[in-house]
Amino acid sequence: MHKNASAMVLASLAADSLALGVHWIYNTRVIDKKFGRVERFLKPERPTYHPTKDSGEFTHYGDQTLVLLESVTGCEGFNLSDFSERWQELFNTYDGYVDGATQKTLENLAAGKSPAESGSASDDLAGASRIAPLVYIYRNDPQVLIAGARAQTAFTHLNSHVIDSAAFFATITHQILAGAAPVAAIEQTRKDAFHSDPFKEWIQMGLASTGQNSRQAILDFGQMCEIPAAFPGVVHLIAKYENDLKTALVENVMAGGDSAGRGLLVGLVLGAHLGMQAIPPEWLNDMKAFRQILDMLSKIDKSHGF
Repeated sequence: MHKNASAMVLASLAADSLALGVHWIYNTRVIDKKFGRVERFLKPERPTYHPTKDSGEFTHYGDQTLVLLESVTGCEGFNLSDFSERWQELFNTYDGYVDGATQKTLENLAAGKSPAESGSASDDLAGASRIAPLVYIYRNDPQVLIAGARAQTAFTHLNSHVIDSAAFFATITHQILAGAAPVAAIEQTRKDAFHSDPFKEWIQMGLASTGQNSRQAILDFGQMCEIPAAFPGVVHLIAKYENDLKTALVENVMAGGDSAGRGLLVGLVLGAHLGMQAIPPEWLNDMKAFRQILDMLSKIDKSHGF
């Protein structure tokens, strides 16, 4: 389980790096023509959303995930106040893209709202996509894990469906680290706690689409950030490529749109299932923060006796 837990964090962030160069390109013909099949990290070019970034760095989603990892490492657990302070420090000097949810959260904090009530009303799934550090540190304590996943999501996305999504993906990943297969974990969690719409419908849509081409399935769901589109897309990619992490993450990028938001969760789940051997070595070698991440995971291991 230890190796798969490390792979879970690294695969989640590798998915974000892989998406960086073509993130939010919705016209998949442009991706095909300009970049070909994206199997390696790319340096974003203008007029994309991340022109200040270099190959192997993260989108603003991945950068927030890294800040969460720094916070749980420093505090030896999740502390919303500490995460809020580090998160604000990141964006005080940030030269990358700042999305609407982040802008609204910063406005709310500046207006005097507490971190627990500062979140935007955004229904972007990406708010739930940062949870890999929490699954890592609380993999033996599911109740604390789910509470932390909900709280970190609500900090920027005070939307009940996004918050519930964080709980859903935290739950299935915990089960996968304990030995369950991804599709089985999805079905069990749906049966136990997510058996009502809209989640029941979104899960069924994702599972039923595995016979489709991924680009077409995600186009049908919607390539955008909003949860009604992104959630079934994530389920589709997990279920269709349950035993092939690389193909899942490449097909995610080739489908266009908010590939970073989807990818963080697909990498989380399939990394937990398949372990380090499933991650292409060049992705780890080319990830700028790779050694920093390993150091923090090692510190968490020592502090928690893993």
